[in-house]
This record gives sequence, C-alpha cells and structure tokens, in this order.
Amino acid sequence: MTKNNSHISGSMPNATPTYAPTMTLAMAHKRAQLLNDIRQFFITRQVLEVQTPLLSQAANTDTFLQSVAANVTYQDQPRIYYLHTSPEFAMKRLLASWQVPIYQICPVFRDNEIGARHNIEFTMLEWYQPHYSLDALATELGELLEVLYDYQIVMNHYRYVDAFIDFVGIHPLTASISALQALAEDKGLTGFDFSIVDSSLENTANSSDKRKNERKNESNNERNEDSRQSWLDLLFSHAVEPNLGHDLPTLIVDYPPATAALAKTALDEDGNMVAKRFELYINGIEIANAYDELADGPALRQRFEQDNDLRRRHNLPQMPIDKHLLASCNDLIPCSGIAVGLDRLLMVITGASCLQEVISFPSRLA
Repeated sequence: MTKNNSHISGSMPNATPTYAPTMTLAMAHKRAQLLNDIRQFFITRQVLEVQTPLLSQAANTDTFLQSVAANVTYQDQPRIYYLHTSPEFAMKRLLASWQVPIYQICPVFRDNEIGARHNIEFTMLEWYQPHYSLDALATELGELLEVLYDYQIVMNHYRYVDAFIDFVGIHPLTASISALQALAEDKGLTGFDFSIVDSSLENTANSSDKRKNERKNESNNERNEDSRQSWLDLLFSHAVEPNLGHDLPTLIVDYPPATAALAKTALDEDGNMVAKRFELYINGIEIANAYDELADGPALRQRFEQDNDLRRRHNLPQMPIDKHLLASCNDLIPCSGIAVGLDRLLMVITGASCLQEVISFPSRLA
C-alpha cells in the first residue's frame, strides 16, 4: 500500500525554513573577512573610523533617491525624521570640525529599491581624505581593491564622453534631446516620456508680463536640461554600463554637470563643463561613486533648492535641506570623498549572482 505523504511535504529535509537567511555561513565568513580587511586597511593609514546617526531631520534632495521616512516622538511632539541615504552630510560636519581623514561602514536606506542588485537597506563604506585630489583618491581606492582581491589591480580610466561615443555612437554633451530620444528608441528603449509640465506657471496671472516670460524661459531651460539628462541616464544605464569593467575595474570620469550633486564642476580638455567625480564599475556593476567635494554653502543651497524644484515638477515630496551641512561649509577643508557599496563589492569579489547571496535577510524577509 502506497502512503500519501503530500500533507508532510513542507517538512521534507531539503526544504528551506522560512526563517533562514539567504546568505550561507561560508559567505558570512567571507563578509566578515572583508569588513576586517577594510578596517585594517584604514588603521594602517591612520584614517579614523566614525559613527554618525542613521536618523536625520534633513534628507537627501536628489530627485531620484527616495528617503525612508520615520515617524518619531521628540519631546512629546510628533516629528518626521529620515533614514539617511548616505552618511555624507553628517561626516562632512565631522570633517569640518576635526579636519582629519575619516571613514565609516554603516547601513543606508533608499526607498523602493528592490532587485538583483538593489535592496532598501544596504551597507556602505564612505571615506574622506583632506587635501586629496580625485586622482589621489582613485589611487587609494585601487590600493584598497588590491588588499580585498589579494592581487595587483590595474584600473582603466575612461571619460564619460568617450564611453558614450564608443557604445552609443553620439557625443553626450552636444547631442540634441531629439537625437538622444531617437537613439534610445532605436535601441528598443521605448515607452519613456521625460517631458514635464510645470503647473506653477499657470498661477502667474498677477505677475507682470515681463516676469511671466522670464519665469517661463527659466522653467523651459530647466525642463530641457532635466529631460536631456534623463535620456542620457537611460542610454548610459542600458547601453554603456553593462559593457564596463569586465577586463579591468573601470573608473568613469568627467560626468555631465547636471550630475554634479555635491561635486565641483570644471572645464574638461575639450572645453565642456563637467562634474569632477568618478564612478567605479566592475563586471558591468556600479560599485563606487567619488567627488571632488564642493565646499560652497550658497552654491550647495542653490543646488538643493533646484533639486526640490525638480521634485515638485515630478510630483515628488520636497525634502528638508540640511542647514547644519550648509553651515559647516565655511570650515570644510579641500577634500575628496567616496562611497562604496560593500554588498555589491562582495558580490563581484566572490562571483555571487545577486545581492541576496551576500546579505543575511533582504527586505522581503526582514
């Protein structure tokens, strides 16, 4: 007589318990070794490890980074705080006060980011070196990679413009919006609409005709730049990024000025304005992002306000600006800083296929 064991199939020895981590014990040992090696690297270079709050009254204003809001009670009053998307703002306040090299390893949070290479909560390494150029910081990054890979690393330096021309076939800083859109559609990237309607312009009936025209012209220019950068981002992510860093770890340098965020801008060798920053790619995956840091309070405030204006035009909530960061800019010494996604770095070092293999509990199981 054959027994029907279907009712006990959930308890078969090979079934994974619902409480179990997605990371194996062997990978947990590799992760622990990675963290230990990083800390030893910075200890030998006398870079101070710091810890800053995860919660802040201010938030990242970047249009395409969504902060996780937290309802707290502060002195018996309800308040909204935000889990940081990066420790950058607080670390710069420390740097302005102490003026020594610092680093931090901490969890960071970005809402609605889920996928093979994304998780709402992930681990970031961030460090700042006073009086370092971007080239000096890139050299130090290479030295850290050599420690973690345990062999000599040669990094390829690749201008954003050159990578775009090689893989997309058009100059990103001079191409028209219509040309970028046509290229995207030719590559099968259809269904995207980056046009923005600014409803605030409809509420200018009491303004003078001259002022109304000025506002319309300013808004049109801003919308065109936003639309242009959106097409560039789409083409770069789909047609350029997958090709980067397969033979050698690759630094993409000299980004479009619209991507400057908190980086300085300068003219490149062709006379085009570019952002002084780089990104590290390994096996087609973005691993790190570095800036020659801008320490100009009024200029940063203007960028934050422009971000919030863009968020408004995208029907996104406007974020509170970090006034403490702006105040610290007067004392922030020249420096370069870098953020490294440690989960992704562990992925490429170990050959893991997705993020959940290198973290214990992804957001769906947290």
